[in-house]
Amino acid sequence: MQGLFAHAAPYVGYVYPNETDIPWGELIVIYPYITGLVAGAFIVSSFYHVFGMRQFRPIARFALLTALCFLLFAPTPLLFHLGRPERAFNAVLTPHWTSAMAAFGYVAGFYLVILVLEVWFAFRSDIVARSKTAAGLPRLLYRALTLGSDDVSPAALAYDRKWARALAIIGIPSAAGLHGYVGFIFGSLKSREWWSSDLMPIIFLLSAIVSGVALLVVLYVVVWKLRRVKLEDGCLMGLANVMWAFLTVVLVVEALEYVEMFYRAREGIDTIMQLIKGPLWPGLLVQALGSAVAFALLTVLIALRTRGRNLVVWLTVSAALLMIAVLAMRWNVVIGGEELSKTMKGLLTFQVTWLGREGLLTSLLLFTGPFFVLWILARMLPPWEESRQG
Repeated sequence: MQGLFAHAAPYVGYVYPNETDIPWGELIVIYPYITGLVAGAFIVSSFYHVFGMRQFRPIARFALLTALCFLLFAPTPLLFHLGRPERAFNAVLTPHWTSAMAAFGYVAGFYLVILVLEVWFAFRSDIVARSKTAAGLPRLLYRALTLGSDDVSPAALAYDRKWARALAIIGIPSAAGLHGYVGFIFGSLKSREWWSSDLMPIIFLLSAIVSGVALLVVLYVVVWKLRRVKLEDGCLMGLANVMWAFLTVVLVVEALEYVEMFYRAREGIDTIMQLIKGPLWPGLLVQALGSAVAFALLTVLIALRTRGRNLVVWLTVSAALLMIAVLAMRWNVVIGGEELSKTMKGLLTFQVTWLGREGLLTSLLLFTGPFFVLWILARMLPPWEESRQG
């Protein structure tokens, strides 16, 4: 009997027997987090390719590769969570249109195609150049990647830029839809007051952009320092402005969500208060402090027009805090909602699993995967703008 309830979560109050096990764990937390990083990285790339904001030129191609690498790993937490991951294709092959995940599976697939095509057009000249200079197996690989198109004349390159811009324009709403649906899934669940909110898709999308831009700040500083290349203050300040703008909206919308929740005071609001004061308060504290400190730092940096080393250091600190805060937000939404009973009269306590298919170690390994692939792609297709200018 003890073995049967080995994984049962402790609970207090009125809880149904079939609720004592929390089905969604660390993998479902990391899934929307990785997906959000895709949206943020792609938006930064689009600022240059679509809107022509030249301050983002040094990082535009790198941001595009970053978005692709994280998108490739976005579905892996779900596949690890499934007992039969090969059945995931059934959602696409035999879709049930009342299922949000089935419908948005097509959105994710469409966005992946758009992103791959944009990367190909953005890097085609580099692929052609390497197909002529490489030797052995790499030469065959690059020649295959050219798809038979080795024309790098000014007219051909202008054609590439035209298509890359068109694909980026199409990709912006696709990226927004890709992550907005994650918030839609939780916001449309009326059974739990913690999830049921019309603002949930907006919060997920805006916070995704914040975390994605923060990731690019950290990568830009670390990678450029390792390469011993000078960081451009204009690019850093542009990233700071984007983070500050989206963070401001996120904080306002999240505040409105809490005000609306407590103003409506629907049945079960007392249990939500117990949840906030009880098992969820560490995550909420990390989210609130990380966001508040980062917002204050960004405000000071922008107001004082900081440059040089101070800008690099404090902007990196702000970006790291925001990445942690958004991850805490994902945890608070996913785990917090499951810690409420369906009757809204009891609480459960989630027990962190370290090992196993759905453990914390697996989530950490999956999160490192995109960085490894990004390292490989950056060696195959250097996205550094100074190498193109040279």
